[in-house]
Amino acid sequence: MEKEFNEIAVGLDIGTTKIVAMVGRYNDYGKLEVMGVGKSKSLGVHRGVVNNITQTIQSIQQAIMEAESVSGIKIQDVTVGIAGQHIRSLQHSDYITRSDADEVIDDSDIEKLCNQVHKLVMLPGEEILHVLPQEYKVDGQAEIKEPVGMYGGRLEANFHVVVGQVTSIRNIGRCVKSAGLELSDVTLEPLASANAVLSQEEKEAGVALIDIGGGTTDLAIFKDGIIRHTAVIPFGGNVITEDIKEGCSIIEKQAELLKIKFGSAWPGENRDNEIVSIPGLRGREPKEITLKNLSKIIHARVVEIVEQVFLEIKNYGHESPKKKLIAGIVLTGGGSQLNHLKQLVEYITGMDTRVGYPNEHLAGDSDPETTSPMYATAVGLVMDGLSHLKKKKNIASKKEQEVQQEEVEQTQASDESTVEEDHTISTPSMPRKNILEKWTEKFKEFLDNAE
Repeated sequence: MEKEFNEIAVGLDIGTTKIVAMVGRYNDYGKLEVMGVGKSKSLGVHRGVVNNITQTIQSIQQAIMEAESVSGIKIQDVTVGIAGQHIRSLQHSDYITRSDADEVIDDSDIEKLCNQVHKLVMLPGEEILHVLPQEYKVDGQAEIKEPVGMYGGRLEANFHVVVGQVTSIRNIGRCVKSAGLELSDVTLEPLASANAVLSQEEKEAGVALIDIGGGTTDLAIFKDGIIRHTAVIPFGGNVITEDIKEGCSIIEKQAELLKIKFGSAWPGENRDNEIVSIPGLRGREPKEITLKNLSKIIHARVVEIVEQVFLEIKNYGHESPKKKLIAGIVLTGGGSQLNHLKQLVEYITGMDTRVGYPNEHLAGDSDPETTSPMYATAVGLVMDGLSHLKKKKNIASKKEQEVQQEEVEQTQASDESTVEEDHTISTPSMPRKNILEKWTEKFKEFLDNAE
């Protein structure tokens, strides 16, 4: 069981409307097998930001307990997604001059360059979350994707820097710790969703992923297999529900049900004589709402959200030939299930659009519920957690090999030089950690100090 447990990861998606804990592992065919899902109503989160610590802790514990009872596994650590209206991104270029151009570039040079970017001065209360290298230049030679192993004196790179509010990030860390869990990894939610629903071909061709959640809409743009732009728009499905509630003078629960059952983003679809009757409160007369009016309310808000996202896509510069998004747009998240949304997005943006389901990476016998776009982020977080475990395992096995190699060399050296009395034993060199692992460690340290 212990061996099996090591290959299991848990993704925790702390959303505005729901908190999802998903337990998963890879099966023999390399597909993700979901062992259990726990879901609870998210009470202490507003637009992706924690605004009530106690309620959020209770919601996390409820989701975790449900996931534990379904999967039969005790959950100790989780991979958490970070989103929210405080997230922003920027482009930055930086360079280092290497002391010895005759030595090949190695991981330590890239690490040095990334650390330099981490020292950028941010606005008060902001912190750099991710530093994602895009393309490198070595001695002026551009468009290099992997500079390790090359010769060069000057190493340059363009970076995609993701920035977030320190207090918001610290609050999420505090909620997870107070719920009795360890934070094994932290991932930006648009990146997790992208892992779950996008294919490598789409990322190469150029694609915009729009993840419509309850409180926020996340955007991630990929081109040539590299993340180019991320943005978080502080509107989601909840705003549409709020509009229906106000426009039809009904309670939130009824507005949500109306949106899911009869909602459409395209008003022309409904005829004037299509009417839904809603029971009145406490013996009051039932209300009659025409579906045409309902879809007009939804249409107005959805157009606003899509136009804001499209503005971000324009800011990226998708119209220039080099930045063209050939694969168009992929919609995911709970909000992407709204009727005729795909057609509306195509109409506004003029780009090919599809709805992204995480079923490409899931095992064939998965529960139909988990293949819904609503669970795309949770699936992506589990995948991230599993790849993190794999890296850890590789590092441990490399370390073991190096220790064995060291012992063999020492034995040979002692056999050859029995006359020599002074033996200097060199410590085995630790394998280099990648940038994301270093950042996760720094982040954990930062949370520990913040307690």
